Amino acid sequence: MTKINCFIPFTSKKQVEKTIKSLQESALVNNIITLDAQKDPMAKTTTLRKIAAKSDCNYTLIYTKQTTLNLGYLALERMVEVAECSGAAMVYADHYSFMGGERKNHPVIDYQIGSLRNDFYFGSVLLYKTSALKAAIKKMKVNYKFAALYDLRLKVSQKGKLVHINEYLYSEIEEDTRKTGEKLFDYVDPRNRDVQVEMEKACTQHLKDIGGYLEPKFPKVSFGSQKFEYEASVVIPVLNRVKTIRDAVESALAQKTNFKFNVIVVENGPRCHSWDGTTEVLKSIKDKRLVHVIPTRKDIGVGGAWNMALNHPKCGKFAVQLDSDDIYSDENTLQKVVDAFYAQNCAMVIGSYMLTDINLQQLPPGKVDHREWTPDNGRNNALRINGLGAPRAFFTPVARKVMFPNVNYGEDYAVGLAISRNYQIGRIYDVLYFCRRHEENSDASLSIEKENANNTYKDRVRTWELEARITLNAKKKGKK
Repeated sequence: MTKINCFIPFTSKKQVEKTIKSLQESALVNNIITLDAQKDPMAKTTTLRKIAAKSDCNYTLIYTKQTTLNLGYLALERMVEVAECSGAAMVYADHYSFMGGERKNHPVIDYQIGSLRNDFYFGSVLLYKTSALKAAIKKMKVNYKFAALYDLRLKVSQKGKLVHINEYLYSEIEEDTRKTGEKLFDYVDPRNRDVQVEMEKACTQHLKDIGGYLEPKFPKVSFGSQKFEYEASVVIPVLNRVKTIRDAVESALAQKTNFKFNVIVVENGPRCHSWDGTTEVLKSIKDKRLVHVIPTRKDIGVGGAWNMALNHPKCGKFAVQLDSDDIYSDENTLQKVVDAFYAQNCAMVIGSYMLTDINLQQLPPGKVDHREWTPDNGRNNALRINGLGAPRAFFTPVARKVMFPNVNYGEDYAVGLAISRNYQIGRIYDVLYFCRRHEENSDASLSIEKENANNTYKDRVRTWELEARITLNAKKKGKK
């Protein structure tokens, strides 16, 4: 008969007794092994090796939380059934989360080849086919303190499918009750730097294993290949930002440069333009350098607005991003960005920003500089992280060729990945930008469904990009 060995973290008898009782209700459970949460955390490779050594059943269940787990009726039987039918190396499921005593649905998303984010959320119940688990752990050569579960997941995905069961099979207690906008910057918090270094190492090895790793070899960018009236354009897509758009535009117009530049503001949305007064604010700004574009189409999103700006006859050689909520940190930002293109000979430049509230008061984690980006490995690590930084700037001929997807989320990330496949991306570690967080930010407080949709889209973008890189490497290998 199919059996399961279950591994759960232990902090106290009171903490585990309800979880153990829930597991014992299934006839499939062979043994329940507790692991000291302090001495043997799941994030350590040595802990996973202990699990592999003790796993002597068909399946191995790892529970990753230290709060109470309550399995649904015949939940383990269902997980095993799906695993057997699909031949999965690992299965995971939708579940219920208790937050403040209230039960809420917590659907998760399908795993893709491009689901390389180390914070991809499977839920807390992971059921592995033991043979796949043992094979993956045997292949783990690095002893991680923080990245072991991530490393395990990547290596298991090389052995077989990670299958999502879109059924609510268990309940858990959710302790992180922050809004989505408050979680966005966890991965760039300097306090998590050691964690990120390990995650990058694990991801890089995975890319090498599957043929998706790109070596740090880049072609030279020729900036004189086309003629432009303007050296640079600040590009601001906007929809209904009457409270902040004037600040953004005036910040751009205030730049001091030794070259000619303009500011291109493109409205977008289902009515072709804003309807909260933003359009009127823009029309009231009397400066010949401001190019105000109101599309005639009603299907233009943020990405489409970028394409319109890039293909506008007044677009400069370099297109530099400024969100309609935000402002540049001083009058020298544009000059620094353009100088970086020439100094680093790159097709895209990304700066650093300070996270603030609407009144420019600093918010945690403060400065976000994406120090994890290195010239040698940045474009590989870009497949793991969820954003590349800001402000972003593009060599216009390259950006025109790549094009932005016409969406309102992830469009900049998609273009950054595509550019990094073929070109070096330059970095500026000075704060060039104030990213102003407020309740009207589009990602301030998302429902779980919307957050899942966003994450699914970015994972799809990663999948396409990873597949393109694997194909590129295969062609290069074939030519040798």
